[in-house]
Amino acid sequence: MHFIDIKNNNNERHSWIDMMLTLLTLEVMSFFYNGLHSAALAAVCLISSLAAEAVCLRLMKRSFTADDLPVSTDALITALMLPAVFDYAPACIACIFAVVAAKSVFGGRNNMIFSPAAAAYCFLYTSWKGQILLFQQPHDTAGVFETPETLVNSASHVFNTSGKFAYSGFELLMGNFPGPAGAVSILLLLIASVILIARKDISAGAFTGTVIGVAVMSAISPCSDSFVSSFILTLCNNMMLFAALFIISDRRIAPKRAYYAFFYGFFITVFAYVITVTTAKENAVVIVSVLFTPVSLGLKNLEKKIELAVREDLSPGASGMEVKADVQ
Repeated sequence: MHFIDIKNNNNERHSWIDMMLTLLTLEVMSFFYNGLHSAALAAVCLISSLAAEAVCLRLMKRSFTADDLPVSTDALITALMLPAVFDYAPACIACIFAVVAAKSVFGGRNNMIFSPAAAAYCFLYTSWKGQILLFQQPHDTAGVFETPETLVNSASHVFNTSGKFAYSGFELLMGNFPGPAGAVSILLLLIASVILIARKDISAGAFTGTVIGVAVMSAISPCSDSFVSSFILTLCNNMMLFAALFIISDRRIAPKRAYYAFFYGFFITVFAYVITVTTAKENAVVIVSVLFTPVSLGLKNLEKKIELAVREDLSPGASGMEVKADVQ
């Protein structure tokens, strides 16, 4: 049994390395398009999250170990969901909120009920909505303590309100349009999804459910000129692909069984799509993922009951009782 625990811990650490490499690649792309402010924002989120995690562990009389390093991935995910020129202070507050209120209060990394990064984003969305939805144009770079003179609405905002996307397919793939720091790099996100699924770092069922949900809703109620354009633009806007990869498919949150994980991702996408179409709300998928916490917990409880029932059926005691009953 001890060997199994060590193996699981090693798998978690390997997944953490894969996730960090992916997130750092997205951060490099954001630095290329947006400048030093983006890198400094990621550093602020990292330092805030690590410090908050260390304090919380200290209060729980535990020491910081390698198993607690995933807090750094949550910090980078949070930074990449924000505008690259977002203020440092609210980002720091949000990361501390994510670690303390959204994670440690519920028991820490062994009892996660929703993504800390998603909780941090929702916190900022309610408190700094005016700032969290304004972005710089690509290549309008900003230094560590600079802010571009002109900030604009995201391409997602224009798409939600008009159904139009004024950028070419190449610009879409390369992330050459205004939006969250890491969620616009579509080509990198597609490559990352293949790698992370192949290495079993994320829930393939939840990711597939998200993509299928977009396809189904685009067929039922296309928000663009055709099914194909509706599917592509819906998947690439409103942080849908980013959330599918790093929030909905988070193995710490999503149900373990692929069947349940698929419907978990599918229904989050359906609700987010409906909200976006009816209200034009940006990045609704992140908010819905937090609201779907009871669904995830219910599916996990169902999984535990099924596993317990199977263990009882296969236990030596149960087998002996069945044999004795047959003899009598």
